[in-house]
Amino acid sequence: MPYVKGVDRNQTTLFPESIEDYITSDNPVRVIDVYVEQLDMGALNFNFATAPTVGRPPYDPRIMLKLYLYGYLNQVRSSRRLEHEAKRNVELLWLLEKQAPDFKTIADFRKNNKQALKEIFKDFVRLCKEWDLFGKETLAIDGSKFKASNSKKNNFSKKKIERHKKYIDEKIDRYLEELDENDELEKEDRKPSAEELQKRIEELINRKTRFEDLEKELETSGQSEISTVDPDARLMNNNNNNVDVAYNVQTSVDAKHKLLCDFEVTTEPNDLGQLSPMALRAKEILEADKLDVLADKGYYDVECLKTCVGNKIRPYVSKQIRANRTGDKDFYADQFSYDKQKDLYICPTGNELKRARTRTTKKDGLVGYDYRNFKACQVCKEKARCSSSEKGRSIYRSKDQDFLDQIDLKSKEDYAIYKKRQMIVEHPFGTIKRWWDGGYFLTRGLGNVSTETALMYTAYNLKRVISILGVEEMVRRLQERGKPVLA
Repeated sequence: MPYVKGVDRNQTTLFPESIEDYITSDNPVRVIDVYVEQLDMGALNFNFATAPTVGRPPYDPRIMLKLYLYGYLNQVRSSRRLEHEAKRNVELLWLLEKQAPDFKTIADFRKNNKQALKEIFKDFVRLCKEWDLFGKETLAIDGSKFKASNSKKNNFSKKKIERHKKYIDEKIDRYLEELDENDELEKEDRKPSAEELQKRIEELINRKTRFEDLEKELETSGQSEISTVDPDARLMNNNNNNVDVAYNVQTSVDAKHKLLCDFEVTTEPNDLGQLSPMALRAKEILEADKLDVLADKGYYDVECLKTCVGNKIRPYVSKQIRANRTGDKDFYADQFSYDKQKDLYICPTGNELKRARTRTTKKDGLVGYDYRNFKACQVCKEKARCSSSEKGRSIYRSKDQDFLDQIDLKSKEDYAIYKKRQMIVEHPFGTIKRWWDGGYFLTRGLGNVSTETALMYTAYNLKRVISILGVEEMVRRLQERGKPVLA
């Protein structure tokens, strides 16, 4: 049986008369085209929303926005690659009407329209709300680390700077010793000359001066670390128990279609304290009367939980389990039961731990209590499994523990709801970071990476809605939306 055969390269071919014939009716570029055309670029504050009357004519911001949306939708993010695609990609030739901006123009558009591009994400969220694509009942919130454009070797803490300075001092001492040796004797083995050693010493002194300058900058700023390439980026743990210089992107995902409704790029390495700000903003965006919010144990913060409950937001947050130093799970803090009537804890071996100390802080006043029974601990056979302290075990109870117990009980009773958290919030992260290879930023600085996140998240929502409604239905709805309202 013969192979499938192609067309002879030398055969004369009649191409379609119009480039329109190359773009099928169900091609996603038609959605991008219609969506951007119905936007009010002036209201969104894009540069050159109104064509200037003097000087060299700029590109229409609509053309540039179409290029970026197409790029992020098709995993083409760099300005140089976008320039290349604009000249050879048939879909872009159609979408941009054969216009091909250079990479500098493309990069400047993103840099000069930061706020406007963030507004595009918000506009598409409003569009999804108009089309009833948000359930407005259950929301999952999570943070994910996106690598910054700053390597670990260009990130410095005080300890790291001191380590570098110590290494340089040792190297200088070694070179000085070699200089002394060269003055005393000359061996057959080739050794660096006095001039070469002096040059190396000068280079090391210059490097040490640079580290001293970084140390002064750290002391002046009051920060614990400094990144020399992207000043806003910070060293963070990622989900693979690894450390990267990154940003923490807080994200709110609606459960109905796993659409993104809000995000916030932060330099905080953990999620503590982020629950209530994200939940309140999402509730306002969705215009929901009440909301169920799902989050992992990294968001377990009593003040945030109380704020949520006070604003008709029901939080489902996994409880943080406080481990003991021995690592024996049978003696973790959650294995100690509390007797409310007697106001004491009962340990796994049956001993009673009574209230022994009240904890206070200058800022918050009363924060909690310590419960202990050191006499019982001293004669307990299981002491080595329970505590590494010579005195014995102490259990801390927050002043708001009764409230926290209610939250924990509700999360256990409705565990089927909480179990959906990963399915909801990991969907966009998996798509963007794994499928689209978008787990790192190309730009630098908090403002720029926020803009880049807005473009990525808009592209994700666009892709999801295309999957839900289909291209032709979306085009129809957008055309209806773009029609002027008759008085």
